[in-house]
Amino acid sequence: MLKLALIFGGRSAEHDISLASAAFVARMLDPEKYEILPVGITRDGRWVRPADLGAALSGGLEEVACEPVHLVIDPSRPGFADGSGSFASVDFAFPIMHGTFAEDGTIQGLLEMAGVAYAGSGVVGSSVGMDKELMKDVFAARGLPQVDYLVLRDAAATGPAAVAAVEGRLEYPVFVKPVNLGSSVGMTKAHDRAELGPALELAATYDRKVIIEASSPGRELECSLLGNGLPRASVAGEVTPVNEFYDYESKYTEGMMSFEIPAPVGDEVQAEVGRLAAKAFESLDCAGYARCDFFYEPETGSVLLNEINTIPGMTAMSGFPRLWAASGVSNEALVEEIVQLGLQRHAARSGLCTDQ
Repeated sequence: MLKLALIFGGRSAEHDISLASAAFVARMLDPEKYEILPVGITRDGRWVRPADLGAALSGGLEEVACEPVHLVIDPSRPGFADGSGSFASVDFAFPIMHGTFAEDGTIQGLLEMAGVAYAGSGVVGSSVGMDKELMKDVFAARGLPQVDYLVLRDAAATGPAAVAAVEGRLEYPVFVKPVNLGSSVGMTKAHDRAELGPALELAATYDRKVIIEASSPGRELECSLLGNGLPRASVAGEVTPVNEFYDYESKYTEGMMSFEIPAPVGDEVQAEVGRLAAKAFESLDCAGYARCDFFYEPETGSVLLNEINTIPGMTAMSGFPRLWAASGVSNEALVEEIVQLGLQRHAARSGLCTDQ
């Protein structure tokens, strides 16, 4: 039986989404194949082992008894220890966390140092995929089509000079986002100067870098990916939010969006979305699984790459598992494949030479 550390929560504005995703993953793990070691990370960054996984995921880590734990940084004995010195070995880690201090390469680096096999992309793919500026720069270098964008940082991200910089580069409306965050947290669609200033201020409360993107009139498509090296793509689906754009409420509130799978865009566009998604995955050296988001502009026939998510949401409403279900991969098989891909990647890296 594989001892699997399910790591969830985190010091991120997407903490609650992680709990919902972790509940999905936990339900899909075969209890005859996996022994789950629950490891929660509180909102202030403390690592704990909850006494009741179900209660922690449904009510929050603050509502259950928890024992402090820490990851043992010793590749010869991967596992977790508590304050009394008790040690629990693990064979694999499934970090199902979104946003900062999780999806951005930080926990991946920690697991690498500890010698623990884990699900998903490595340090580089995770960090570049999380940083929208670096991600888009890599996409541009690889010739992948996308909307125009501008990044402002630190003191230059807010105030009259920031507004002037945006207006000198892009036309309204524009989307304003924190560079290192997901789930549309801190995101605003600014239609004019009066909305742009507060939008920049809001995004700057979440990150020192703010990205401003041109608006596309296109339809919103999503495509999921699985694999190490050359990934395979799911069928693409189309998101239609009730609100003006696909904001946090639309993503995580029942009835606030519709998701049509497959997207009614024709075989040619479906194939192009899959092709671009695979290229985006490869360009960032991603591994395991991911989801790519696109704009499809019917008037020009253009398919524009929006972004990649290296730890996509896995809630009941999330596109990632729903797209794979429509492509013939059940939820249980999906989680199983993600684990196996992580084990394969770890085995391959473990075989590399570290001596001179």
